[in-house]
Amino acid sequence: TEANQQYGIKPVPFQVAGRYEASVVNSYFHILVKYGDQFVTLGFNDLIEVKPRPDGQLDVSLRNLEYDLTKSIKKVVYGFQSLASVFDENPAGYKIVSIITPKTLPEPFQAMPDTIKKVVSDLQNESNGKLLFEEKDPDLMSAAEQQQINEQYGIEPIRISFFSDDTFYLHLLLQTGDSIERLYLTPDMGEAELRQEIEGAIKRQGSGFTKTLGVWTPAADQQSPMAMMGHGAPKDNYQVMQQLLRENYNLKKVDLSQGRVPGDIDVLLMLAPRDLTDVERLAVDQHLMQGGAVVALAGNYLLDMSPYAQSLQVNKVKDGLADLLKHYGITVEESLVMDKQNEPFPIPVSRNIGGMTIQEIQRIDYPFFVDVRPENMAADSAITASLPAVTMNWVSPLSLDDARLQGKNVAILLKSSRESWLNPSPIIEPDFEQFPGNGFAPGEDFRQHNLAVAITGDFASFFQDKSDPRLRVNTDKEKTGQNGEQKTKDAGHGEKERELPPMPIIKHSPPSSRLVVIGSAEFVGDTVISMSQGLGMDRFLNSLGFIQNVVDWSVADEDLLTIRSRGSHARLLKPMNRQEQTFWEWLNYGVALAALAAVSNFGANRRRKEKPMQLVGEMR
Repeated sequence: TEANQQYGIKPVPFQVAGRYEASVVNSYFHILVKYGDQFVTLGFNDLIEVKPRPDGQLDVSLRNLEYDLTKSIKKVVYGFQSLASVFDENPAGYKIVSIITPKTLPEPFQAMPDTIKKVVSDLQNESNGKLLFEEKDPDLMSAAEQQQINEQYGIEPIRISFFSDDTFYLHLLLQTGDSIERLYLTPDMGEAELRQEIEGAIKRQGSGFTKTLGVWTPAADQQSPMAMMGHGAPKDNYQVMQQLLRENYNLKKVDLSQGRVPGDIDVLLMLAPRDLTDVERLAVDQHLMQGGAVVALAGNYLLDMSPYAQSLQVNKVKDGLADLLKHYGITVEESLVMDKQNEPFPIPVSRNIGGMTIQEIQRIDYPFFVDVRPENMAADSAITASLPAVTMNWVSPLSLDDARLQGKNVAILLKSSRESWLNPSPIIEPDFEQFPGNGFAPGEDFRQHNLAVAITGDFASFFQDKSDPRLRVNTDKEKTGQNGEQKTKDAGHGEKERELPPMPIIKHSPPSSRLVVIGSAEFVGDTVISMSQGLGMDRFLNSLGFIQNVVDWSVADEDLLTIRSRGSHARLLKPMNRQEQTFWEWLNYGVALAALAAVSNFGANRRRKEKPMQLVGEMR
């Protein structure tokens, strides 16, 4: 009972199959890490890795116990702080708003209102009067009042079931100032889980306890055909990666339209930067100038995610970070790397069988999926240490300016193989009619190309000799106010006009500034991960491990980085060409036949040397 109430530890049902029957056994498989008022519970799914074997059986093993324990220990140590001090740091205080209709709650949620009251009451006793609690019952409100709270808190009634029109309210919100955060509630949530959810929200609203990762993603295209037809804007293509990074960091979506990165951001992660204004580029530049870390997944091409795309194609990135990075000494070339050492790609192929044309999915060599192995990684960098492989999908090559990078610590993290070449054309779909071999024209000028680089040192600002773009925005606003014209693009993504503070531009960064540039944003995209999972492959784990290592290095947390690199990855065979594969295949046949002949010869010789046994009667 104590383990359940205080730490949310519940038995895990395991199905056990015997010779004559199958049964379910409830067992405990948990590790509790506690420090002060913080705790982390590691369960079965957090600790165990299950891999299928070719014979259909399963291999069950610990995933990476050293890393899981170290990560949990760091999390509880960094998160330890008395709630009283947390509340004291926020003079505005906190308010928990409960919007619940008790009479219409489904059966699994019937106990939730009492659980909320008890947990909030305990927190109020520790808050020194800085935590308020407000209850609202929409059933006691008029329709206009219900609409008002829906708009105020951004909520809506919940359907009891998918096919039912009956609804109920069960919303718990944490409010501090103008910031409102919704808390996630589940039917099986006890006091321990609910308290942890509320405490986590309070700490996120207050000062950071763990490193904060600011994530920038492209704005949704409201002019896309799907959006204009009322089907909503395209979804974020990097949800899997962000969910993984949330295990170790506070993730925060950032808005750069004010020309600055929020002060609580430790690392700025730019995912597929495009359609940036000068003010937004200034924000990235100044974050680096202030000694921050920037990770840019800044390839020159992005996969076309339009549902109306008739073929596999990529679009050229416009208004990205190319000019900014070139100023720092890194040029993102306007081409794509193709490599004979690559990861297979699933593609539908038409076949004629008995006069009928059918389509089947085949895996073909796809040069745009560059397979980077340890010999082409930075051997002395903790980011790539012990990584067995990383696949870079539709990656642009990086050229380095030695003059601009002089005096800095430069590590070329990933390179293509010596059998790679550049394709200046954005055509990425194979054409088997024109090129029956692998669907692409033969390559030329084979050599290695840089795919990812990490730099530490002092940088000069891109805007040190340029006019302040924030001043241009303010000037444009004044002109707009006089003649009624539309706001210019630099006003930022169609948002409301706001005055930008005339803060001076920092022209040089300290030596501790860190910059990581990767020539592809698609290698950790949900589309590529789903594609890899659909083929039954787990190579995407290496790509996710690589980006985790990059973030750990950016926040100077190399302890977790080193431990993770010793852990579990997708173990891959050494890549071989067709000639090498044929050689080893026939060698295996030859060794097996030679072994069979040797055993047969040994048996024959033994039978020949055997002496016949004499019977007793014959001996007399």
